[in-house]
Amino acid sequence: MIEIEAYNDNEIHFIAVKGDVDASSSIHLDEAMTKAHEEEQATKIVVDCTELAYISSAGLGVFMSYIDDFKAKGIKMVLFGLSEKVFNVFQILGLDQLLTIVETKEQATEKVNEL
Repeated sequence: MIEIEAYNDNEIHFIAVKGDVDASSSIHLDEAMTKAHEEEQATKIVVDCTELAYISSAGLGVFMSYIDDFKAKGIKMVLFGLSEKVFNVFQILGLDQLLTIVETKEQATEKVNEL
């Protein structure tokens, strides 16, 4: 089960992901990411993972699919609040080297404004 909440705060588009992102629910994450940059025209996206309990390869694939697209369009994305278990999955696949990942919302806000 996944729950996604999206909101804007000071020119930053936040996407809060709660629950499990697996093969069946990753489409909801993909829709939120697409909406952020196509409909909202967001250039700064912060993904709140504090309540992300599990992510499968399908969920990781969603993030991977946006890396080049966001870079080409000048969109900055920062993830924060990953549990140790979830962060380890990102590390194993080397996504911690391709994505900007920080610990807190404050760090994410600072980082997305710096990039």
